[in-house]
Amino acid sequence: MVLKPDQQFYSISELLAAGLTYYKISRLVDGGQLIKLNNKIYENTSYTGEESDFAFASVYAPKGIVCMMSAARHYGLTTFLPEGVDIAIERNMKISTLPDWPQINLWYFPEKRYSAGVTFSSDDVCEFPIYEVEKTVADILYYRNKVGIEETKEVLKNYLSRKDRDLVKLHRYADALGCKKIFRTYMEVLV
Repeated sequence: MVLKPDQQFYSISELLAAGLTYYKISRLVDGGQLIKLNNKIYENTSYTGEESDFAFASVYAPKGIVCMMSAARHYGLTTFLPEGVDIAIERNMKISTLPDWPQINLWYFPEKRYSAGVTFSSDDVCEFPIYEVEKTVADILYYRNKVGIEETKEVLKNYLSRKDRDLVKLHRYADALGCKKIFRTYMEVLV
């Protein structure tokens, strides 16, 4: 099997389906053609395409959802550059291995918060799960003390200046996710 230069990651099942044995996979790793990232995924060292932090994050947290400041940055709601990729996982999920790069910041959400408002977006490299804009703003309001007050204010101001904003949807998320009171306070101050 020849590794494709346009495919960055291979799952163990893809490699086995392509006719490789565990021995041959091990030889590719020893030869530096593959890097074992975890028990299921290998990175192709001959990959020539662009790299995406979101692609790496989805390898290490396959059920993870891009959230918080990473989502806000993706939507253009902040000038803040997160240190790593913010990924939401459900509280009872476990991630066994995390990479040195990119840094992945795990947010453990309760089921109700984790499953609400999931959509898909893409960058130049891959498609990934991410929370809707309004859900992202509501999460940042809820976790404002961890995110930072100034960052929260910037995200909300930038959201309110968008032409495609949906204040009814944002209010619904704020109500459902337990930050209706703080949402109202911020709205009174900013509007």
